[in-house]
Amino acid sequence: MLGDSIRVTLLVTNALEKMGIRYAVGGSLSSSLHGVMRSTLDVDIVADLRAEHIQSLVTALSPEFYADEEMIRDAIERHSSFNLIHYETAFKVDVFIPKTRPFDGMQLQRRISAVIMTDPEQNLYVISPEDVILTKLEWYRMGGEVSDRQWRDVLGVLKMKAGNLDLDYLCKWAKELNVNDLLERALDQSAA
Repeated sequence: MLGDSIRVTLLVTNALEKMGIRYAVGGSLSSSLHGVMRSTLDVDIVADLRAEHIQSLVTALSPEFYADEEMIRDAIERHSSFNLIHYETAFKVDVFIPKTRPFDGMQLQRRISAVIMTDPEQNLYVISPEDVILTKLEWYRMGGEVSDRQWRDVLGVLKMKAGNLDLDYLCKWAKELNVNDLLERALDQSAA
């Protein structure tokens, strides 16, 4: 399944790159790259899509994906998300349009290039480890603080990147996102 998720993700990110659209892979694929590997049922991508990109994106992806123009247009207008379904594998790619708040813009500004395949080498952009932690904490909070997977992803990134994280950035944005209490708890647990 991981091979399919990477292959399908690259189909979408390659199309975005050819169109000159800034993007960053987030979610569990990004947390796996920065932390502890785990399987996933979908891939999350933050993409700076605009209305003028819709037709080109649908045309580029339609041979291999179900892509609904109206759903994409609605997501762009509302700064929400839409999904693409890969026909062959039924794998889902959730595309998030950045909200207007500063943190969402930071994810694209701070994205980093990561090698996702080696033969041949393929790179894609992923959100930074700090932004993975913050996003996962925010999803954890919005989900009622019950998702063990979200919490394990946070702890995995904190443990794997210990000593290499920008703690000032983490603390600043955790306060802005109202997850500073969760960040403190996660930092304590990951250090234990």
